[in-house]
Amino acid sequence: MSRDRAVLEQALERGEQDGGNVEFKERLLESVHLEGGRRESLAAQLRHRVLSGDGEATYVIGVTDDGGLAGIDANTFSESMDVLSLLAEEAECHIADVETWGVRGGLVGVAMIQEGAVLETDDQHVVIGTAGHVDHGKSTLVGSLVTGRPDDGDGATRAFLDVQPHEVERGLSADLSYAVYGFDDDGPVHVRNPNRKQDRAAVVEEADRLVSFVDTVGHEPWLRTTIRGLVGQKLDYGLLTIAADDGPTRTTREHLGVLLATELPTIVAITKTDLVDDDRIESLVLEVERLLREVGKSPLRVSRHGVDAAIDEIGETVVPIVETSAITMDGLDVLDELFDRLPKTSSDEGAFRMYVDRSYSVTGVGAVASGTVMRGEVEAGDSLLLGPMPDGQFREVEVRSIEMHYHRVDRASAGRIVGVALKGVKEAEIERGMVLLPVDAEPVPVRSFEAEVMVLNHPTRIGDGYEPVVHLETIGEAASFSPENGRLLPGDRGKTRVTFKFRPYLIEKGQKFVFREGRSKGVGTVTDVFPVD
Repeated sequence: MSRDRAVLEQALERGEQDGGNVEFKERLLESVHLEGGRRESLAAQLRHRVLSGDGEATYVIGVTDDGGLAGIDANTFSESMDVLSLLAEEAECHIADVETWGVRGGLVGVAMIQEGAVLETDDQHVVIGTAGHVDHGKSTLVGSLVTGRPDDGDGATRAFLDVQPHEVERGLSADLSYAVYGFDDDGPVHVRNPNRKQDRAAVVEEADRLVSFVDTVGHEPWLRTTIRGLVGQKLDYGLLTIAADDGPTRTTREHLGVLLATELPTIVAITKTDLVDDDRIESLVLEVERLLREVGKSPLRVSRHGVDAAIDEIGETVVPIVETSAITMDGLDVLDELFDRLPKTSSDEGAFRMYVDRSYSVTGVGAVASGTVMRGEVEAGDSLLLGPMPDGQFREVEVRSIEMHYHRVDRASAGRIVGVALKGVKEAEIERGMVLLPVDAEPVPVRSFEAEVMVLNHPTRIGDGYEPVVHLETIGEAASFSPENGRLLPGDRGKTRVTFKFRPYLIEKGQKFVFREGRSKGVGTVTDVFPVD
């Protein structure tokens, strides 16, 4: 067994008692336990167990009535959890946590059932995408925001977001990471330990308003990962960090270009102000203001004009600037107030859509597709389409369950970063760039499209056959360009046909994208699509 068995052993030791809160079930099957009057009877039993435990019950799945470890196969365990979720809902309760272990006969699990409906997420949940050069303090700043703790000067709070061992060792983030905190009437609701999924889930449950961060990558070799984080998520705002002891770099300008290409309302955070004197801060702010004006934006110093002005003015042309230090915590109260009061910018309108950013497999649950809900709403039990597959076809799947920051929810709407457990597909078949849609959507796969593009940087000219990587939503695929007039020069705007090299995707008019190849970069908007024959 891969985890400590204490929770399981304690439940088995307590055993089933008439007045206790522990229940043993070998399996729960839809065809057996939800038919006739059994659903109502089992829901009443569950309710009794919860009331006996002062609002919490423990269900042990995969054991016999006398507590013997029988074990069940993964599919049966997953079905048992689906049935248990329905019984809990019937009893006005919810599954708060599940732990599983492998035994000789298959799986055994412990589910904690708590009184009350499952979390209803706040419609004003705001999602922030970070950007900025390596070592300019993105992850450290986010870590201090979500925990409410100052950094120690060696990136202690950054470690809450670096998700791979080599990232922690090197002090560099190499993939997207996620964080969450929230607000209630008393102010920020911080995460006690972001590395504990229970603590992150507690914030989701307790806060009246949630703020999620998609923390991107600052090191130049991973620019494509940063683009994926900023283009492929349903973001409300961008947060661009610039270190006071370094200033704007080429990477800073590239990240700013991506933020502007996506038309994302953006805040600039000057970080590490504790390392420099007031004169250096003033000269840096003036430099940042010039940089913003060069790209057609109006800078707004929050220290001079106030938070109210920043909230009123932020948008298509105005970029607020905040001076911060994760060590002294200067300026973090300003960011707290901004994130607490800024309105949500993305819309829930339209049918459900989620582009897949990651996929993984969970023991006892199966394949999980992770991403940001772009629009609409999804519920556990929904039938969806997943695709396109490499052959252009879409496959029907069923939503087993939904998790948001490790908290199981019944439904999720636009802007939520979620993991959707799917029935009807293997994890190996799910690829980044695929999309989840309603079963009646009638999607059309696209291999080629027309676009209006602007070349931000290129050493010579772009001609027929130019092959950059196109980043659109969570898609990152090599494509061939065919410019309308045969070529595009640096700074040019023009039309081009774009054809993916390897497979089709779901592409629509109006979608924005970034393309890059080496030091060559540009942005574009889809103006027409050519469906696969």
